[in-house]
Amino acid sequence: MNTLIVIALLPIVLLYLGLYKIKNALLPVAIAGLAVALGLAVLQWNSNAVPIYNGMMLFDNYAIVFSVVAIVSTILILMLSKGYFEQISDNVAEYYAILLFALAGIVVMVSFYNLTMLFIGLEIMSVSLYILAGIRKRDFASNEASLKYFLMGAFSTGFLLFGIALIYGATGSFNLEGIRNWALMHPHNTAPLFYTGIILMIVGMCFKVGAAPFHFWTPDVYEGSPTLITAFMSTVVKTAGFAAFLRLFAASFVSVASFWSPTLLVITILTLFIGNFTALYQQSFKRMLAFSSISHAGYLLFAIVALSSASGNAVFMYATAYSIASIIAFGVLLLVQKQTGNDNFESFNGLGKRNPFLALVLTIAMLSLAGIPLTAGFIGKFFMFYGAMSRYQIWLVIIAVINAIVSIYYYFRVIIAMYFRTQADETALTVPGYYQFVLGFSAVITLVIGIYPGVLTNLI
Repeated sequence: MNTLIVIALLPIVLLYLGLYKIKNALLPVAIAGLAVALGLAVLQWNSNAVPIYNGMMLFDNYAIVFSVVAIVSTILILMLSKGYFEQISDNVAEYYAILLFALAGIVVMVSFYNLTMLFIGLEIMSVSLYILAGIRKRDFASNEASLKYFLMGAFSTGFLLFGIALIYGATGSFNLEGIRNWALMHPHNTAPLFYTGIILMIVGMCFKVGAAPFHFWTPDVYEGSPTLITAFMSTVVKTAGFAAFLRLFAASFVSVASFWSPTLLVITILTLFIGNFTALYQQSFKRMLAFSSISHAGYLLFAIVALSSASGNAVFMYATAYSIASIIAFGVLLLVQKQTGNDNFESFNGLGKRNPFLALVLTIAMLSLAGIPLTAGFIGKFFMFYGAMSRYQIWLVIIAVINAIVSIYYYFRVIIAMYFRTQADETALTVPGYYQFVLGFSAVITLVIGIYPGVLTNLI
């Protein structure tokens, strides 16, 4: 767990740099530290990991894969943050530190082997995000986002903790293996306490990942939070939430899947319809991305509804594709907001003329989010649909395909605005070098995975 140790110590180093006013070193040190953590994670690949800390955590290949996705996404987001936090406050070190504390909680979430560690990881991440959502102290929308996120987060934590308590009451164990063994030993005499605990944990986890009908906090929190923090929540946090969700159910509740899978099936269908159809009439690009993230939560739920040995790979592929495309979308939004002062679709009018590079990378991102072939998003959806088909969830796939067709409309609104509409002010939009690197790198990765998916599938 050297990766977790490095990520946990890095924020303390950054706070000391801030204390001694070494502001220029904050971003390079943060990125260098995350690069070291990334290398340490990769070095543990195929190391025949066993549970550590008295069976509390397991940093196996599954945890490594999702830790790598989270760390790489965080590095890309941090590279977009140059000069961003300085606009909000002079105390920049605190923002970097809180963001990295959230990442430490995420690493705990994807490598837990005991329900206690799941709760600890979730809370480390959540408390950090409550603060980050409201970092614009004089912005009412940011304050509102922070308060709503805190109230809904506390509410969902109550469900999750109550579920954990009931599971422990029924099985006498917090350990994933212990819970699984108990369920296998009591196939026909499972306590009502156990079933109730599972339902409550589903509610708690669905709150965290923004699945309907527990999604109502997502649009307001995403819209009110600073754009960079929204990008982090939409990518790294959602990936970690689903990694933890899948790990919990794949490790402990497979033997009682006939009980909980119908519930998750209904939640999946609701999430797809609510996310996609609500995104159709949004006028704000940022709010559209918030509702589309709800619909993507529906696609990611496929891996749990159609639980199999391939579910981990499916979530990894989809989360990777979604994260990269979302980072591009939020990166371009940051630059457009800086020039126009708002985030509605009209802000993107004529972007193809004002900056062809930004229009190109955003087009690639929108195509990927829509699941168009030759992009990473298509491969992610293919993995999800194939997994559902293999478990004979034919109607679920048909519903998902209909929703994917619907999503094309609101993603293509951006493309149409960029290339087929004009804006009164056609001043060229300049792109800093570090933005060019992040956006260009992400766009290339999106196309490479879409054309040569074996780059990732052979790797894992």
